[in-house]
Amino acid sequence: MLKIYNTLTRNKELFQPRVPGKVGMYVCGMTVYDYCHIGHARVMVVFDTVARYFRYLGYDLTYVRNITDIDDKIIQRAKENGEDFGHLTGRFIKAMHEDEQALSVLPPDIEPKATQSIPGIIAMIEKLIANGLAYIGSNGDVFYAVTRFKNYGQLSGKNLDDLQAGERVDVDPAKNNPLDFVLWKMAKAGEPAWQSPWGLGRPGWHIECSAMSTCCLGNHFDIHGGGMDLQFPHHENEIAQSEGATGDTFVNLWMHNGFVRINEEKMSKSLGNFFTVREVLKKYKPEIIRFFILSSHYRSPLNYSDEQLNDAKAALNRLYTALRGVEIADAPVDDNYKARFEQAMNDDFNTPVAVAVLFDLTRELNKAKEADQEKAIALAGTLKYLGDLLGILQDNPDAWRIQMTGYLDVTYNLLAHGISEEKIEQQIQSRLDAKKAKNWALADKIRNELKEQGVILEDAPNGTTSWRRE
Repeated sequence: MLKIYNTLTRNKELFQPRVPGKVGMYVCGMTVYDYCHIGHARVMVVFDTVARYFRYLGYDLTYVRNITDIDDKIIQRAKENGEDFGHLTGRFIKAMHEDEQALSVLPPDIEPKATQSIPGIIAMIEKLIANGLAYIGSNGDVFYAVTRFKNYGQLSGKNLDDLQAGERVDVDPAKNNPLDFVLWKMAKAGEPAWQSPWGLGRPGWHIECSAMSTCCLGNHFDIHGGGMDLQFPHHENEIAQSEGATGDTFVNLWMHNGFVRINEEKMSKSLGNFFTVREVLKKYKPEIIRFFILSSHYRSPLNYSDEQLNDAKAALNRLYTALRGVEIADAPVDDNYKARFEQAMNDDFNTPVAVAVLFDLTRELNKAKEADQEKAIALAGTLKYLGDLLGILQDNPDAWRIQMTGYLDVTYNLLAHGISEEKIEQQIQSRLDAKKAKNWALADKIRNELKEQGVILEDAPNGTTSWRRE
């Protein structure tokens, strides 16, 4: 039974779809004025994995992830570049799709753009004005009156009385209340603009997602997701807008993935620790990045560092090494490992535990390769099957080995000439444990013993990445 942590209730809840057998899920996508960074990659991979698992469970899923292709940052960047804003966003949408394909992220079912949703946005603002929840400010902009929505703060846990002007909001004399937020901005000279009942202008950021989500999934749907940084004010404002306009419950369950940190510091352009997906792909294969993201629970902080990426590389190599030399056949999936994998994923998509199941499976597979080829074939099929559900182990094991080392170890199957692969993997793990305990003498001893038996370890600065036989 699938349980998911609901940010709204702050509890894990048994997932119950509004319509039996169907799921509607909306995730806040990218604002396309620059290349995707590691934080965007986490959102992509996390909710792609969620979508894959819903479909594995047999649900008819409609997955919507929007594109914000008009906002202040886009206008400013286009102005700096001397470029049409549509050309700018088109370039970065193409780049975003390239990044997601590299990370084995399947495209969402629907990918609405803000600029294509203007009629729906205007209609929702008109409803809010009619319902007494929005007003035209002294500068002509349309604002949402936060104090008129009685449940404001339910998602973030914030109390209106405790929110002070200047905290997370700009003081604007055109507003009735400093906490009110803009729904429609009047056009400025040279800016993109659309005709509306309030004159030429463009939508505010928050209203875009309310209009796009309800247009694609209806007034009331199952799951809304995004990064933890969007919980307030963006998602809080979405609730106020959507429920204020429709009168219906907006979303049953809210999912938020944790922040990305760089070497234990918050990722920030101002700190100079800001990495795009493309920069990271110059150093690491995309599947390593995906595996790294899945190695932490989606709600936990994710610490990006070369050490973490090298650990992910070494771990993924062990999975691929286990698959080498074994026929990958369409055999029945091992029920024990399948049940353990499902138990992990059913517990709020606990991918670290699911990955641990794969390593338990790998250890048994390595033993079976020496003693029971038929069992090895079945276990290899199970490993590949469960890996596919996480979007990993997509490559041919020999091709992976070539890409990692630049050559194919042709003596791989000649186990008779030396130490078994299972023993090698055990020794590598023992050496890793020794290094973590700062027992450098033991780590060197293990390395030398392996070398004496014809096994060469290939180390990066922060860990063993692969091995080969002499």
